[in-house]
Amino acid sequence: MTDKDQQEDPMQVSRRGFIWTAAVAGGSMLGAGLIPTRAAAAAKLPQKAVQYQPVPKNGNRCANCALWQLPASCKVVEGPISPAGWCNLFAPKQS
Repeated sequence: MTDKDQQEDPMQVSRRGFIWTAAVAGGSMLGAGLIPTRAAAAAKLPQKAVQYQPVPKNGNRCANCALWQLPASCKVVEGPISPAGWCNLFAPKQS
């Protein structure tokens, strides 16, 4: 074997180096993906846009919706929300 054959190729990546780089890159992309989610969660829809009404409709009430938050708010609709209210985003809670 010659010295040239024994020298490491600078373009060759070790398995450990590849896994480390992939883990760091994946973690960075995951972290970057969470940033827009937080910003989107902060922007709520106006009550008028979702046809919110402070009374139930067909037995559906905000208090029974998956988006309801105690004591009187919603995950996606802005402003105070009545537990007896309703909007067109109503999604029944899963048991």
